[in-house]
Amino acid sequence: MQTAPLPIPIVRGEGTLLFAEDGKTYIDAVSSWWVTIHGHSHPYIAEKVAKQLQTLEHVIFAGFTHQPAVELAERLLTILPKNQNRIFYSDNGSTAVEVALKMAFQYWHNLGKPRRKVIALDDAYHGDTFGAMAVSGRSAFTAPFVPFLFDVEYIPAPAPGQEQAALEQLQALLSDEVAAFIVEPLVQGSGGMVMYAPEILNQLMSLARSHGALIITDEVMTGFGRTGKLFASHYLSEQPDLMSLSKGLTGGTMALGVTTCTKEIYDAFLSSNKHKTLFHGHSFTANPLACTAALASLDLLLSDETQVAIQRIAHRHAVFAEQLKQKPGVKNIRQQGTILAFDLDVGDASRSYFSNIRDVAYQFLLNEGVLMRPLGNVLYIFPPYCITDEQLDTVYAAVGKLLKQLNQS
Repeated sequence: MQTAPLPIPIVRGEGTLLFAEDGKTYIDAVSSWWVTIHGHSHPYIAEKVAKQLQTLEHVIFAGFTHQPAVELAERLLTILPKNQNRIFYSDNGSTAVEVALKMAFQYWHNLGKPRRKVIALDDAYHGDTFGAMAVSGRSAFTAPFVPFLFDVEYIPAPAPGQEQAALEQLQALLSDEVAAFIVEPLVQGSGGMVMYAPEILNQLMSLARSHGALIITDEVMTGFGRTGKLFASHYLSEQPDLMSLSKGLTGGTMALGVTTCTKEIYDAFLSSNKHKTLFHGHSFTANPLACTAALASLDLLLSDETQVAIQRIAHRHAVFAEQLKQKPGVKNIRQQGTILAFDLDVGDASRSYFSNIRDVAYQFLLNEGVLMRPLGNVLYIFPPYCITDEQLDTVYAAVGKLLKQLNQS
């Protein structure tokens, strides 16, 4: 707080736009931390939530249930990988990962064959709660808490050029002690928008599964259309045993988390022995308003209009990516669906998340009326699906101006 600039008061949001108290307008090119997939204040979602608010705002989800939770679970299972069989509700992405880890560990415990190791990818990010931090890459963000985190083994993210190293290290680490292998499929978000191919992830998952390890895909960021398909897992022939979902689940309207699992995992908790219960619950588990928002968001996501928009954005990104290749000061241009990322070539000294180049780029783009949040020297465009071609052109033009300014200085 001592060095942070004053926050910008936002008074209204509409579609892709944020309206500030001082009258300035910003294009939200990062979907407000990757959640507002349909834009801000969507009238359809607002209408559905307002109606639900007058019917049932909340009820304890222990011994009770309600229609929005039932309907959302049923609808999710129709669009998730076919092996996903059960839905567990929580209230954010970190918690959805926590639940997946607890399910994985307790699955083996309930079978009487305890396994206590997890394998993850270097520079992973799975959330800020303790279990999620434990399976994330060790960094400045986790440093104060390392003594309290359980040990995790890491392999390189299988980005181009590192595929063989990832396979070899995974092979060396696998044993009957490994409970789970956790990944952000195809795109590592906070780790720098690191992207890799479905083919190598299939190989890694198959290898882990051959040693009995459960597969957890953290689709908190990649889910709900971001990669060009509804879920990154839809690019894979190997399928996860557990999935974690949040962010775009409600269209960014409110917090909701989901962990899904196969029937085999669910069955390991079915017992007359109450000690095999998954003892995990939250006050706002399966909140009816959040479930209603998610149902409305699904209506919009699955519409022809949105599916066309996703492909339109992906195409526009691909065209802009070709233009970026001609510009100095840019390297490692990469794209997966509606996510476009590239590195500012500013030398080794400026690659850190805390690099000054991040602040320079962030402020320059804000001055151009575009909200982007660089990850160190990594810039990315991650827009709502409702963004217009004109707004995309404004974002691309702002990036072009930034690159020109950096190259001149």
